[in-house]
Amino acid sequence: MNATPASLPASAQDEVLYRVVNRVAIMTLNRPAALNALSHAMVKTLSDLLETVRADDAIVAVVLNGAGPKGFCAGGDVRAIHALAQRGERLGETGWQQFFVDEYRLDHALHTFPKPVVALLDGVTMGGGMGLGQAATQRVATPRTKIAMPETRIGMLPDVGATHFLAAMPVETELYVGLTGVLLSGADALDCGLADVCVPADWLDGFEARLARMPHDGDLNAALREVFEAPCDDAPAGTLKRHAPLISRYFGAQERVEQIARALQADLADTASAAADEADQEWRKTALEALTHYSPTMLEVTREALLRGRRLTLADSFRMELGIVSRTIEEGDFREGVRAHLIDKDRTPRWVPPTLAEVRPERVQHFLASPWPGDAHPLADLGA
Repeated sequence: MNATPASLPASAQDEVLYRVVNRVAIMTLNRPAALNALSHAMVKTLSDLLETVRADDAIVAVVLNGAGPKGFCAGGDVRAIHALAQRGERLGETGWQQFFVDEYRLDHALHTFPKPVVALLDGVTMGGGMGLGQAATQRVATPRTKIAMPETRIGMLPDVGATHFLAAMPVETELYVGLTGVLLSGADALDCGLADVCVPADWLDGFEARLARMPHDGDLNAALREVFEAPCDDAPAGTLKRHAPLISRYFGAQERVEQIARALQADLADTASAAADEADQEWRKTALEALTHYSPTMLEVTREALLRGRRLTLADSFRMELGIVSRTIEEGDFREGVRAHLIDKDRTPRWVPPTLAEVRPERVQHFLASPWPGDAHPLADLGA
């Protein structure tokens, strides 16, 4: 059975494809030329479809995937958000704030959805794509998977629930992944708990045919695993596990980002360390490059937000993230980061302040303080 809700406008149907196969709803992000980056219209369409599926007892599960072989979802449409911010269009149904409110509500709905959700994290899966994918009950990676939360590079923080879902990792790994925006393979994702299985990419080509044969007379979650888990795993080994001792050494929860950067710099300059394993030295260089070139303010804010998120509920994490995002778009480094890396592409952002040493603790706390009094928060009713 294939079906598309008639209530969806044609443009929404183009950007999000919908069909039902053997009582399972398949929602396909359909902007392959943009690596399926999320527009506001796509967020609204996915939310509407999810509520349709929630109310339909004939549908038992959801599959989320991305059109084309290159990516599940590269994140939110950052350029569009930047354009709205430049024009001062914050409020209203088409303002940038509403995009984040709607996106976070969608992600929260997926995290708490009463039916199984499978996310096919094949190819590029970053930012907003992680918000969708990490909410799934079964997360399927492939050797083509490229996972990252690279927001600090453009003066943002890892959001879409990242302060909650990254907390499933050891704290040192969480800080390393969240601060540096390191690119993770499918095997890495499996090793650090961001994927449940890693299967050959061509195994996913036939998932609809297997789904059509899926039985409904037993354990539904087990039946879905049979559809998406491959009989063999040929994923190459990841690198995250290999560097675990280095991650634990440098990314401790007690160190500010400035201290982490200084330790990396000192060991790179040390003669004994210089004679050490070449791969370890390259790892140090890459980590230090991120910590000295990304937004200093948002690196320190992100560190604090990730540590706080380990003690927060999912809903409170979304509320905290929305406040930080609002402040960095209005008065932080976001617009400059997007300008430098995505619009002018001069790769020379003028951060304020320009170095980690100049980031004052009170400035960090300002970004972490909610811009709204309790009940006035746009996500006040999201949940516990």
